[in-house]
Parts: sequence; C-alpha cells; structure tokens
Amino acid sequence: MKVAVEGCCHGELDRIYETIRYLESRDGVKVDLLLCCGDFQAVRNEGDMMCMAVPPKFRQMQTFYKYYSGEKKAPVLTIFIGGNHEASNHLQELPYGGWVAPNIYYLGYAGVVRYRGIRIGGLSGIFKSHDYRKGHYEYPPYNQETLRSAYHIRNSDVFKLKQIQKPMDVFLTHDWPRGIYYYGSTKQLLQKKRFLREEVESGTLGSPAAAELLHHLQPSFWFSAHLHVKFAALVQHEAKSNAAPRTTKFLSLDKCLPYRDFLQIVDIADRPGSSDQLEYDPEWMAILKATDHLQKPLPNIWHPPENNGLHSRWDYSASEEAMMEVVSNLNGELSIPENFSTTVPVYDPSHPRPRTLPAYCTNPQTTELCATLGLTDIYALAGQAGQNPPTGAPEEGGTEEEYEDNGSTDEPSDYPTDTSGLSGSLNPDEITIEDEWDEVEEGQQGEEEEDKETDAVVPEAPLGAPDSDRDGSPVRAAAGELTLPPPRMEAQEHEPSPSTLALGFPPPCASTPSSGGLSHTSSEEEGGACPVRVPKRCSGETKCSNSPTGSTPRIKRRNQAIYTATEDEES
Repeated sequence: MKVAVEGCCHGELDRIYETIRYLESRDGVKVDLLLCCGDFQAVRNEGDMMCMAVPPKFRQMQTFYKYYSGEKKAPVLTIFIGGNHEASNHLQELPYGGWVAPNIYYLGYAGVVRYRGIRIGGLSGIFKSHDYRKGHYEYPPYNQETLRSAYHIRNSDVFKLKQIQKPMDVFLTHDWPRGIYYYGSTKQLLQKKRFLREEVESGTLGSPAAAELLHHLQPSFWFSAHLHVKFAALVQHEAKSNAAPRTTKFLSLDKCLPYRDFLQIVDIADRPGSSDQLEYDPEWMAILKATDHLQKPLPNIWHPPENNGLHSRWDYSASEEAMMEVVSNLNGELSIPENFSTTVPVYDPSHPRPRTLPAYCTNPQTTELCATLGLTDIYALAGQAGQNPPTGAPEEGGTEEEYEDNGSTDEPSDYPTDTSGLSGSLNPDEITIEDEWDEVEEGQQGEEEEDKETDAVVPEAPLGAPDSDRDGSPVRAAAGELTLPPPRMEAQEHEPSPSTLALGFPPPCASTPSSGGLSHTSSEEEGGACPVRVPKRCSGETKCSNSPTGSTPRIKRRNQAIYTATEDEES
C-alpha cells in the first residue's frame, strides 16, 4: 500500500494534493492514503481563524474551507492529527475523532483506526508539562492562556494509549519523541538545525510523553513534524515477554513549502482481505468505554490510577469480552459511517465577514458515537462546567487523590527523567515554530509583543512560570523508561548512520516537480549543510555569539529592518 506522509500542512491542501497527483502521473503509482502530522489548520470561516494561536497578520483562510463546503473533495483518503497551529474550536468538536470534510478524517485528542487491516494511531497537540495533567477544560471564546493550552496534550489521553496491548502499525505525533535524535544521524540534524545542539546534547529536545508511548507501543512506523526538518531514525526495541523484538522506523518531515522535504511516499504492507473502508478499532473503542468516567473537563490536576492501594482499578486494557461488546454496540459494523455534516457557516470569499465570532457547538458525529457506545461528549461538558464551575468537591467517579486544585504552577512533572528545566538555551526558530511564516518572510515587521508568544519544544520561561515546561523534580532513573544511548559526537559521525541507511525510505519530494527519482530532494541534502542564518543584534547585548554550544540569544526576526538601521548608524 502506497502511503503519502506529510509534515506540517498549514492549510495547504491544494498544494499537497497537487504534489500527490504529480507523483502518481510521473511514476505510475497510486497513493492509497495520506497521513498528515499536524498543523492541519481545518479553518472553516473567519471565526475559526480567531481560534488559531498565530499572530493576526498570519491568520489566512488557505484552502480547507473548499473541502468543508463541498466545493472540492479530497482525492485520497486523508487522516491527520492536530498540532499547535489549529482551529481548536473545530477540532474540539471531535474529541474522539471524526470527519472534518468528506474523505478527511481527524483522529481526535488520541485515536486508533484501521484501514486495510493497518492499525493507525495518533496523539494530537504538543507536550507542555504545566498543562499535561489537566483535563480538557477549554472552550471558546478562548483567552490568551486557553488559546494555547487547548492544543497541549493531556496525561489522560496518554494513559488511554498506554492501555493498548495489540501491535500497532503506524503512529503519528506532531512533536518528536524525546531522544529519537540519538537513533539517526545526529550530525546531519545539527547541520540543518544548529540551534538544537544544546537540547540534543542535554537530551531535552522533544516530548517525554511521546518517548514513553514509543517504548510502550513499539509501532512499525512513527511519523512526526513540528521542527520543520526531515529526519529519519531506526529504533530497535527490547523484546517484550516472549515476543520477538520490534523495530520502529521514524520519519519527520518539513512544512509544505517549495523545495522543502514536506512529503514522502512510504510502502506499508496491508493485510489481504481487509476492508477498503476506514474502520473503528475494537480495542481502542473498548478502552474509551472503560476509561470514560476518568476524564473530567476541569483545569484541576488529575492523577492516573496506579497500583498503589488508592484505586480499585488501574488496568484498563481491553479484554476480548469488552471488544466483543463494542462490536455488538456497533451492530457488527466496524466501518466508520460517512456522516459528515457542516456545523458552522462556511467562508464565502465574495462576502467576507471579518467580525465573525468563534463558534462553540457540538458535532452530530460525536453525539452519535457517544450515544452508541455510552461515551461522554467532553467538549459539551467543558462548556457546561465553564458556565457552572465546581464548588471544589471531587465529581462522581473521582477521588481526593485523583484530583487536586490547580492553584500552583509549580506542579512536578509526571516524568522524573524530564530535564527540560536544565536547558538554558533559546531556540532561534522558536518564533518560527509558533510564528513560523517569518522563516520565509524575514523582512516583514510586525507587532513586537507577538515575539513573546511561543510554544516551541524548547522552554524559554523561567522556572515555575505559567508558560514554562520546567519543573522542580529531581532527575532520577525511572523504571521502564526508554533507555537512550549517549549523544554522538561529531568526531564519531563522519560516516552516515547505519540506522538511517537501514530505513529504506524512498527519497523525499517537494511541491516543485523535478526530473528523475521518485521525488525532489532539497538543496540542503544536495549541498550538505544548509546555509547558516546569521542572527541579528539581540536586545540587551552588544554582540551576539555565533557559537552553537553557547548561550543562544533571543532572535526577533521581524525587527530585522530596525537592527539593520542601527548597525548602519554604528558603522
């Protein structure tokens, strides 16, 4: 089965589908499935644009609304997860997944589906430790805090995914699993993204929650995006019980721009005799039913059940009986119904309505699924909880130990090996990860206060601040954690990594056609290291250091013209 994998979409559906059509025509292949690894931007109208965490000048309609309205239809089945640039109010309508347009399926906060016998799972959002243990309490209209916390992953979703016992074929996350860079060519990664050196060498780049899932699920393929760079790795897992050891092929891709490695076709063996329709996964549906009472749409801290004498049940893995009950609830029909319907007015380019307010409404797909399986629409519940805040007592189904008041921002991390607080460097592309269009339009100026809003993987706020990933927990070994090898030094990496060579991925492609091979290769790969961007003058310093291992100053790209004028005066 030919599967096209795409990095950060940013609403460029037309260009992505055009690229797929070009490859099919040029190479005589047929793409069966498209997987998008976040920043999908399913924007339906002007109100949805207000729910995206991007500066106002970058709130653009793009092309998704044409697929939502029915003007166009996706030429290939598309499955995607959420990233950190999304119309959150739209995706929150589908907490368990659903169709955002005909032939375009969202996996939900966390989800698993089957296509041609292949199990495809995913986790939406990015990791932030200060929101990780909260419930999904956000609903529009968002404030500056909830606009971003809405796309931060939660431990309740990770807990559900950790109940999966059956083998996983494909898994999607937006940000990388922490430590994955040790399993590929670290040298090539740092040549392309030099500002990542400090985080790579300290082992703090990426999501610890995703690393834990990588260790538990051990899928055959893991696809990510977020850092806007192509990177491949090969992870050899330790054997579980009496099973043979499994291997995960990891691939991260760039964002959709010309001459960038944003799309690649991968061969994944399907299972003969399986359905050609997208299907529910019985094990995942059984886990959702079993854990439904655990999720609360509150900003309070939630502790997952453990075998510590405080919880009557801590294992929510699905039994065969539970899976058969799900099949019975679905009347023996696992095919996901094609029951898409619009829930808000669609953008009309001939009659724009810039004052449209963000919509808050339930989705009939979620309502139907909840009624069928006995689930709770947590988005609807979040709105009710916001209008009727709790008095402080635990709700039914929760204990005093499971829920805590969220009065402190210094909550310890769920990950005792999380050393993100030890890193003091800043990511020069941190603005471009949150405000990434500046990478292309560096000469444009904007509001200076927008530079303060970031949601990159690398933390920038001081210890204990609300927007910080840092925590005060000591660094100690955790049983069952993914064991990582020491970082590779440049002297050891004169030759390509064997793990990268073993991947067998076809060459990458970009949106600009090229002759020869399956796809276009970027100039960065052809010429080795990419040209280094020289940072402009930084606030509070007379001269910026170019040392890759030193303290990296904060770069304010959009004030480039101001910096240039200052330098001319001084010279």
